[in-house]
Amino acid sequence: MGLSAEQIRTAMDALALTEPAFAAGLARVGYPPPRLRERGYATLLRTILGQQVSVASAAAVYRKLETLVGDPGDPHTILAASDETLRAAGLSRQKASYARSLAEEVTSGRLDLDHLPADDEEAIAQLVRVKGIGRWSAEIYLLFAEGREDVWPAGDLAVQIEVGRLLGHDERPSEKLTRALAEAWRPHRGALAIFTWHHYGAGPDVDAAPV
Repeated sequence: MGLSAEQIRTAMDALALTEPAFAAGLARVGYPPPRLRERGYATLLRTILGQQVSVASAAAVYRKLETLVGDPGDPHTILAASDETLRAAGLSRQKASYARSLAEEVTSGRLDLDHLPADDEEAIAQLVRVKGIGRWSAEIYLLFAEGREDVWPAGDLAVQIEVGRLLGHDERPSEKLTRALAEAWRPHRGALAIFTWHHYGAGPDVDAAPV
């Protein structure tokens, strides 16, 4: 599971002591709620289903899969389903291919989601070998499902926007700059990512100029 409310609070308090902009952000919007997902195949499958669609649309496809194939959280059900059945559930040809690839990696034992490497970069490297899983998806999985405290999804657009807003940048920082800036925020970058989404959700009316 992901970072607990207590872990997020402790990490953000530590960051607020070293960066006034984060202290000001906490004063504006408060602590973010946890983002918790179960470890395992089902969460990664949901990540694939959610690519380039709304949360509601992805949830609808997952429910349709439950109706048509049984438990989508069992990779064998995806492997046993026909292409026609997967398309009837709402999966594009590409996403059906990704879902099968993930199921094959898990059922073959090539990807063991219960024993990913402890090193974050090594774990990301294992996950991105799966067709359809990019770095962002791997980082989100490690943060939400495994609660890895220092995972930093610098490629996430909302993270970039809010880092820029919080620090008072005139333009949204690039992924490279967002990653470089965050070196100073180790080992609490996971909680900070969750906070940036929370701050982003507060809307553009929030005055995010640093103090």
